[in-house]
Amino acid sequence: MQRGITGSYTPSIAGGVSCQAFVPAALPPVPALQFDDPLQASINNAMLALGRLDAISTLLPDAPLFLYSYVRKEAVMSSQIEGTQSSLSDLLLFEMEAVPGVPMDDVQEVSCYVNALNLGVQRIREGMPIRRRLVCELHAALMTSGRGTQRDPGEFRRSQVWIGGHRADRAMFVPPPANQIDACFAALERFINDEGSTTSPLIKAALAHVQFETIHPFLDGNGRLGRLLIPLIMVEAGILKEPLLYLSVFFKRHRETYYQQLQQIRTHGDWEAWLLFFVDAVASSASEAVHTAQQLSALHAADRERLVGLGRMAASVRQVLDAMFARPVINIPTITAQTGLSPATVGKALDVLENQLHIVRELTGNRRNRVFAYSAYIGILNQESEI
Repeated sequence: MQRGITGSYTPSIAGGVSCQAFVPAALPPVPALQFDDPLQASINNAMLALGRLDAISTLLPDAPLFLYSYVRKEAVMSSQIEGTQSSLSDLLLFEMEAVPGVPMDDVQEVSCYVNALNLGVQRIREGMPIRRRLVCELHAALMTSGRGTQRDPGEFRRSQVWIGGHRADRAMFVPPPANQIDACFAALERFINDEGSTTSPLIKAALAHVQFETIHPFLDGNGRLGRLLIPLIMVEAGILKEPLLYLSVFFKRHRETYYQQLQQIRTHGDWEAWLLFFVDAVASSASEAVHTAQQLSALHAADRERLVGLGRMAASVRQVLDAMFARPVINIPTITAQTGLSPATVGKALDVLENQLHIVRELTGNRRNRVFAYSAYIGILNQESEI
């Protein structure tokens, strides 16, 4: 439905240049959303995919291990949308205190995303609602290190910003002036927390994501935090037990459409077109996550089966393999701590896995402080990410 402009323009100044800033109208949309048959069918499909995704946390014996790696994959993809060059392997190397192959600021930003998401889930499980206090705490965690430390972590911006273009009066989009952020965000809080009216979690996540991106309350990190809010809304609503819904791969794959849809809402009010895009993203991302989990589980079972003929070494090699399934980039001290095996036994097991079975590979080329990767595991996680 073409509702026309979904807000109002107000004069502002950014970078010493006069411009027109956009102030969004409060949610929900007016007139109300229209759910025609194609949109409703897509919503139903997305909900079925979410149900299958949620079942992973119950059916997989290794769901926490899958969550560990999948969260990190999302952190990498969400940060890549913002321009970082960090890969999943870079992040896992960084967490092993090894040297990543990209600038340290890039991998620190990705690591902060992991910390912010984990913190968000923890706070929600403690009963904290998704309000300004939580969002600011998550932003502070997101901007703890890397380039964001100088961008007012945890504080709403106090200056006008613009998106796209070399100056504000040529910008693709100018979000609300700083003095209107409080009111805009308070209205978004009310919508997220069903004050005045109730909205289904899937629709709420779709609309809240757009509104957060439009308000653009922080100097930096808005894109990552806006994407992070989607799984948090699902977890708070009980749609997902674990934060396994990540849309960054889909958004990156369809980046031009994604940004066009955001702008079309502001200028034309076609929320239904955005909803169709969003629920397709949910269905696709949830289905890919289920497929990835199944592939990883099958890989682990198949590689364990290959250990049967190792004789007396089989038990220790299996423990090392299981440790690598939990942490697909790992060093000998970490494996020793996880398994209780001696460093010498771990070293021998890794030699079997690397040189005899070709399941793992050493990454550094060093004689000491070696780091090993479960290559096929990382390959499965990366298969949808190479866009």
